[in-house]
Amino acid sequence: MKVMKKTILLLAAAALMCACGPDREHILKVYNWSDYMDVTAIEEFEEWYEEQTGEPVKVILQTFDINETMLSKIEKGQEDFDVVCPSDYIIERMLKKDLLLPIDRNYGDTPDYISENLSPFITSCFDKFEGGGKNANDYAVGYMWGTVGIIYNPKYVTDEEASTWDIFRNPKFEGKLFMKEDARDVFSQIIIFLHHDELERGEITMDELMHDSSDEAIAEVEAFLNEVKPLVAGWEADFGKDQMILERGWVSLNWSGDGVWARDQAAPQGVDLKFSFPKEGFTLFFDGWVIPKYAKNPKAASYWINFMNRPDIVIRNVIETGYVSCNAAPEVLEAFSDDSYEPIDVSYFFGPDATAVRTDPVLYPKRSDIERAGLQHDWGDRSQALIEMWSHVKGDNANAVTAIVIGAVLLGGLGFAAYKRFSKKRGKKHRK
Repeated sequence: MKVMKKTILLLAAAALMCACGPDREHILKVYNWSDYMDVTAIEEFEEWYEEQTGEPVKVILQTFDINETMLSKIEKGQEDFDVVCPSDYIIERMLKKDLLLPIDRNYGDTPDYISENLSPFITSCFDKFEGGGKNANDYAVGYMWGTVGIIYNPKYVTDEEASTWDIFRNPKFEGKLFMKEDARDVFSQIIIFLHHDELERGEITMDELMHDSSDEAIAEVEAFLNEVKPLVAGWEADFGKDQMILERGWVSLNWSGDGVWARDQAAPQGVDLKFSFPKEGFTLFFDGWVIPKYAKNPKAASYWINFMNRPDIVIRNVIETGYVSCNAAPEVLEAFSDDSYEPIDVSYFFGPDATAVRTDPVLYPKRSDIERAGLQHDWGDRSQALIEMWSHVKGDNANAVTAIVIGAVLLGGLGFAAYKRFSKKRGKKHRK
């Protein structure tokens, strides 16, 4: 059904592109991650936009799976996308390269859902983006966010063992460790671990550490990864959480959205999975809506961003994708409160009254956890050094355990795959 729905959308987009001609001012071209919104909201936006402005609009949705693929098209001016959803470090890069237009939030009589509902925590994080003198909040509006942490199986791993990134050096878990196939996210967690003593003593700040792209820092992380490599069962883009559900893996460096998805899928099979925020610290990630420099319809793009912050649309998108919205409307808080959880302090996100909220602590970490979190930054030209280090570590010699795991994924688990087809998938593959 999802494939058919996507095919219909792409055919409709192709027909519109052929037919739009001089009517481009009534076309809104949206470039988003695959499966990253409730697509039924598109038609609703078209109707809402005409009600608010008196002008018709048709939305063309195109999708990408890698930040750099999207950026390349924007950078070369090959595509006149009107609104795009890049990740944090790419927003920084686009700002530095003057590839974005400021978002006009003068909506006339239409409510400004962004100003009303965007979490101040998100705004404060976007204030820290580096944009060559530009404030990211003028050019980007947060869409979804999450954290990096550890998925683990408490049947084999204690809470104490899972409370530190040092678990990846523990020989007890040889062949049961999965490392995310993401150089940036892995590097950031390891550099935090290697310098946690300095962080604790106040000799270095988290922000300074997240800016460190020196040869020395890269060499430190490379040495750590070479040490743990013999223990790692696989470097994975998406199959690690499945291996956790099947109990072929016991520990996985992963994203919070994948952690919740794996936990929820494992429970009906009698497998208990948990997610930890290591005590040394960890990183956050964000995706946000921006309007590229070459946009042909920035007005409709700004209304789209506003519409994406309407509480009912936010709730639908969160349910569809499994990610956490940057929106902190009271309706969102109510929708994702759950009496099965213990009360936690999420006032940093929802405001001063949210000091004892019953909600999922993986999706909304409590204040004491979020205080250990850092924000990654674009490395610019130094990104190549990171890529080269990653290539050195992984090499061409995937170990035997990796081969066995991949074979199991390809040849086995048919019943599990059938089960998964009917469940909503949390987590994306795009943190590259």
